[in-house]
Amino acid sequence: MTLSIDRRAALKAKHRAAILQAARELVDERGGRGFSVDELAARADVARRTVFNHFSSLDEILLTVCEEVLSVIIDRFLADMANTPVGDGTRSAMFDELESAARGADLAPAIVRMQTILGEPDEETDAKAAVLTQTAFTRVTGRLRDEVARRHPAADALDAALLVESLMSGIVVIAEHWLTTTGPRLDQAALDDWDALLARLVHSVRSGYMADH
Repeated sequence: MTLSIDRRAALKAKHRAAILQAARELVDERGGRGFSVDELAARADVARRTVFNHFSSLDEILLTVCEEVLSVIIDRFLADMANTPVGDGTRSAMFDELESAARGADLAPAIVRMQTILGEPDEETDAKAAVLTQTAFTRVTGRLRDEVARRHPAADALDAALLVESLMSGIVVIAEHWLTTTGPRLDQAALDDWDALLARLVHSVRSGYMADH
């Protein structure tokens, strides 16, 4: 019985991996949401119903691919934070740690990749892409909240959550602005523009966290 269950679990994992790999390939070939579930199933060599056994929709599949992209960035965030001395638990100290991690993370390439997958997160031209982008960031933000709480168990939980949410929501906003004004480029000029926007975001968010009371 256990062997049978293990085989089913292994087959399920294999199918899920094949679906996600097929989605990555189709995104690279056609861009964004330019393919159907039937085309995805054929590329993954699974039945259409198998796709829906694992994911509720094509958007859910694309969100999962984006979550993988963002998870790499969050892993870097967490690694950078782990190498940063724990501060005194004040809001400004917590922000300093997050700011350092954000500046060290390779966010620009991840944002370009997400734009390829979901489309430009512009509420006027592609509202769906904007919603999906926000959802993708929301899914990984919890990991950052958990890490801040772990490092600062005595800190006010609401302060820590608001700090992380403010920073991550701000990144979504400047990502949309950057893609609109600079385009999905990764040359030095575009990267300089991204760094300037990130610095502006940091300044804006920091103003709400410097005073401790």
